[in-house]
Amino acid sequence: MNEHYQEPMKGTTTVGLIFQEGVVLATEKRATMGYLIASKKAKKVYQIADRIGMTIAGGVGDAQQLARVMTVECSLYNIRRGRPMSVAAASTLLSNILNNNRYFPYYVQLLVGGVDESGPALFSVDAMGGATKEEEIVATGSGSPIAYGVLEDRFTRGMKRKDAIGLAVRAVRAAVKRDAGSGEGIYVVVITKDEYLEIPDDELVKISPAATA
Repeated sequence: MNEHYQEPMKGTTTVGLIFQEGVVLATEKRATMGYLIASKKAKKVYQIADRIGMTIAGGVGDAQQLARVMTVECSLYNIRRGRPMSVAAASTLLSNILNNNRYFPYYVQLLVGGVDESGPALFSVDAMGGATKEEEIVATGSGSPIAYGVLEDRFTRGMKRKDAIGLAVRAVRAAVKRDAGSGEGIYVVVITKDEYLEIPDDELVKISPAATA
């Protein structure tokens, strides 16, 4: 092997947590290609159903393709069954798609979170199709060890909406400060039984100062 070969650098930080009324999904906005910052406004949370969101980490092309497929499948399910797909069903479908491609895998680590008839739910899905239900908190990507330190220390069951958003922002911001693959501001989505809401930057600053720094 070429002694000068270096493994390509990949990086991101995504966070999910369950609060009293729903789910918070948060990411930063940096996309990297090795040592190059390829984008400072990368979208890493996709709405795949009315009350379900999916965060992405890994290969951008793979993740975007999966987001498109999942959006179509969730829509078709709703049309055919006359009811929305549950968060667990969406995670299982995503798991099956990834597992069926394990010999030529999608290079991704995904979070699927939302609210259905059973209440808030959050799943972590890996590139081989392993799906894990998360009861409280989860983080993925190169900045996840740093984010977990904040989440484990500060999370409490039954958190209020504002506190949950503040904690998610704090966890991502901590990762941004120490992980070279994460940066360029924070993107937050809140999902409840009534809405799928992207939190604007000005509101994030009020909830957690310097959130967009």
